[in-house]
Amino acid sequence: MNRLRSPEGRWIRLRMGILCGFLGLGLGFIVSAGYDLMAVDGPAWRELAEKQRQRRLRVIPKRGTIYDRNGSALAVSVEVPSVSLDAVELLRGVAPQRVPLVARDAANRIAKVLDLDPAVVERKILAKRRFSWLKRRIDGKETEQLRRLSSEEESGESVIHGLRIDGEAKRFYPRRELAAPLVGFVAPDGQGKEGLEYSLDSELTGHIEQLRGLRDRSGRLIFAEGISDDQALAGHNLYLTIDQGIQFTAERELHNAATTFEAKGGSVVVVDPNTGELLALASWPFYNPNDYQESDPRERRNRSSTDAFEPGSTMKMFTVAAGLEHGAITPTQKLYCEKGMMAVDNVVIRDTHPAEWLSISQVLAHSSNICSAKIGLSLGDHKLYEALRRFGFGQETGLPLPGESSGTLRPRGRPWVQVETAAASFGQGISVTNLQLAMAVAAMANGGNLMEPLLIRKVTSANGEVIREAAPRVRRKVVPARVAKTLAEMLVAVTEGDATGTEASIAGFQVAGKTATAQKTDPKTGRYSLDKYIASFVGFVPAKNPAIAIAVVVDEPMLDHAGGNVAAPIFRRVAEMALKYRGLTPKGTERVDLAKLASEPDPAHLAYAALREAQGIKPSVQEVHASAPVTSGQVRVPDMTGWPLREALRKSIELGGVPQVRGSGLLSKQHPAPGGVLTKGGALLLEFQPAS
Repeated sequence: MNRLRSPEGRWIRLRMGILCGFLGLGLGFIVSAGYDLMAVDGPAWRELAEKQRQRRLRVIPKRGTIYDRNGSALAVSVEVPSVSLDAVELLRGVAPQRVPLVARDAANRIAKVLDLDPAVVERKILAKRRFSWLKRRIDGKETEQLRRLSSEEESGESVIHGLRIDGEAKRFYPRRELAAPLVGFVAPDGQGKEGLEYSLDSELTGHIEQLRGLRDRSGRLIFAEGISDDQALAGHNLYLTIDQGIQFTAERELHNAATTFEAKGGSVVVVDPNTGELLALASWPFYNPNDYQESDPRERRNRSSTDAFEPGSTMKMFTVAAGLEHGAITPTQKLYCEKGMMAVDNVVIRDTHPAEWLSISQVLAHSSNICSAKIGLSLGDHKLYEALRRFGFGQETGLPLPGESSGTLRPRGRPWVQVETAAASFGQGISVTNLQLAMAVAAMANGGNLMEPLLIRKVTSANGEVIREAAPRVRRKVVPARVAKTLAEMLVAVTEGDATGTEASIAGFQVAGKTATAQKTDPKTGRYSLDKYIASFVGFVPAKNPAIAIAVVVDEPMLDHAGGNVAAPIFRRVAEMALKYRGLTPKGTERVDLAKLASEPDPAHLAYAALREAQGIKPSVQEVHASAPVTSGQVRVPDMTGWPLREALRKSIELGGVPQVRGSGLLSKQHPAPGGVLTKGGALLLEFQPAS
């Protein structure tokens, strides 16, 4: 005790106090810093830590499928492999001085497998990014070689780390060129660029989701939780009103005619006049959307809705309808045709077939410009304009198609002068689209109701839930039913006798229609060209209780330009096939009972059946068909059950038969039965059902 009070003891106490003071001060600093770290700056540090170990990913959902009306896929999304590079992982553990050598060696080996420029791959490695694409949509051989590079040592070479092969969606069009200008295509970035793929891109794409994931110490992504329902993110599926069988026939006939007559292009529109459903929208030239890069951009447009043209004589039916409605003419009236020449405002109007007096039916049958002009002038510019406007000309139809043209009905801001009224009455000085023509003639077919054109039959979710479903809707009443009926009877005369549209006639049916051969305007001179024409035919069949309406346009045919020679045969062939699809016989009402026919052998096979029965053996129907002898001019029919419609039609034509089709989808029944004998030129009955 005395020692502590000594000078030496006091010095020890002082040193201990100073030491404890410093320790207390240091502890205070530590506590203060810990408080700042945990309490004051804690949220900021926690957020930084989360950012370092978390990663945001944009999950691209599966794109919706496009189907035809019977459930046959026109556009689907398939998963194909793509390869990316994690350069940090590739160079992990490599000494800095060896990085260039390792990068060059890896680049050469990767480039050799993927057929890339080694210098480009080397730059991506040296950039040391966690992600960069090397090559998208690789094939199976490249995938296998890359897996060997990144999974094992081979031939003494080291493993290349950081290569990642992931599935990536690619759009595939199983029907190739079929309806390509209508459907469009999807670019590698996943965005629709043409057709419905473009106009309905947001609906097909679906909901793009952002997800949070965790990374381990190696930088690999680990999701805390996956997507609860990936179907909820997927795009909607579209079911079109298009029938792929009718679409195929329309495209085939349009292609054949265009190449035969050396045409620049063309389109065919097939519509159900009673519902407004579009059964075919064919456009030529067409292209393969799977290889769209090799096509001319001008070939990708849907000509039926984008190309406006002067309709010519097809407009006469609407002029006559307006004249009948307003009482400017009567069905039994005759008009003087001025012997083929008439002057209006110092402009001479001429007829191709000069005549003196023609009835209204003959005006349509012989396509008189002069008499049509007289009807238009008697109506006056205002009534003629209003009538054509009611039929839908000069306005878009409202279909979800990119680049749709409204056409040109009249100059804006002033009324028509007499020569403009006269010209418009026979289809000059105005422009329309083939889609507008088809819907207008469909209105004449169904009794005078202009229907809203339907292209999207229904939209469903990825789970099959119906999002919306279309229903027929009348846009407006264009003419009374009596006028439509009278005009239909008059239009039958166009396809009979010596009229201009006899090539559109169909055996056993009355066809109502109108031809047109319209001169195109030369953009250099501003005058009508002497060698460039639009050949067209529009009509419906049967004339009574029509089932289909069709509009055909062929642009600049060179070998012949008459609508009756170029476009009318296309109408006939497409109409014949469409009627068979609907099970209509030439009488127009009786349906083919394929089940009954398939259960009974042809008369030519009965002798074989009788012979077998005489031997005490009851042969089956299939045995009778398969064992029937084949004579000259006959062929044996293969089993086409389960075939798609397109292939079955092609095989039927190769066999020399006349296919009679009912339904769409996959072939379920055929007559003659598999192994049966078909006489060349005879009927081959095919029944299709939608694929399940």
